[in-house]
Amino acid sequence: MKESAILINTARGPVVDSAALAEALNSGKIAGAGVDVFEVEPPIPVNHVLFGAKNLIVTPHVAFATAEAFEKRAVIVFDNIEKWLKGTPQNVM
Repeated sequence: MKESAILINTARGPVVDSAALAEALNSGKIAGAGVDVFEVEPPIPVNHVLFGAKNLIVTPHVAFATAEAFEKRAVIVFDNIEKWLKGTPQNVM
């Protein structure tokens, strides 16, 4: 990655090696990072390697919370309820 690169991880925590990211941030190999997910579920340990890294923004696992995402989830839920009421449930395990 270029030194001007900014890494964003909103996927899954283990996709990014936290120790390597912290090293890249602290050494200036990349310019910054935004992290919304970690390799462990909250609560995140206060001594997590990324918490001391330079040029890092951490969000509390809310990258999914857009108006569009909530609308799409509502449509799916209502569709599931409608199908269940008609006796043809979907998304059944």
